[in-house]
Amino acid sequence: MSDDEREEKELDLSSAEVVTKYKTAAEIVNKALKLVISECKPKAKIVDICEKGDSYIREQTGNVYKNVKRKIERGVAFPTCLSINNVVCHFSPLASDEAVLEEGDILKIDMACHIDGFIAVVAHTHVLQEGPVTGRAADVIAAANTAAEVALRLVRPGKKNKDVSDAIQKVAAAYDCKIVEGVLSHQMKQFVIDGNKVVLSLSNPDTRVDEAEFEENEVYAIDIVTSTGDGKGFGREKSSTWFGGMRQP
Repeated sequence: MSDDEREEKELDLSSAEVVTKYKTAAEIVNKALKLVISECKPKAKIVDICEKGDSYIREQTGNVYKNVKRKIERGVAFPTCLSINNVVCHFSPLASDEAVLEEGDILKIDMACHIDGFIAVVAHTHVLQEGPVTGRAADVIAAANTAAEVALRLVRPGKKNKDVSDAIQKVAAAYDCKIVEGVLSHQMKQFVIDGNKVVLSLSNPDTRVDEAEFEENEVYAIDIVTSTGDGKGFGREKSSTWFGGMRQP
């Protein structure tokens, strides 16, 4: 589809077909995330795990919308990334990379899938150990998860991006953690993963975004990254949220 054609007819959640495509993409990427988590074991190569995540998305998206008149693009919208410990996010290794996982690693997994350009994204923190997570690792993961849940509830028509920024900073502080600077939650549109409307996770004098109000039929990727503050432990949660009665948890 050309840029001109997309501008002529911008599809949104007022279309039941669009909602179905978002939902299908969300189901696939959530299953892909479970697969990637199951592959995270000590001494496993990171590049092999990332490839399995991408391959699963390509395979599953290839099985849907096969018998339609118009050819529909579908597949990986953002490569599977596996970031360890003090690497914040977006580590997508080259095929020649030999890095492996080790017991006790804090892993941040992020990936995205699309059907006809309608994108579902997900990120999750996983600790490579047996038994419950305790201490500061537990704090930073809980901070990210709780802040993400709060943000998802605030991204609603009539609310403003500043409302979300203020709330997630308060959540992080309650766990004695910090929101990582420079992380943005973007509005998404068809074939656009980083739209113009954004939510700034951490407000400061050097980083500013335009004030924006959430509107009906918009879609956002909510991205939360927290830190213990010592540069060693990070927690990350990310998911798609959309208005019109549907949400990917």
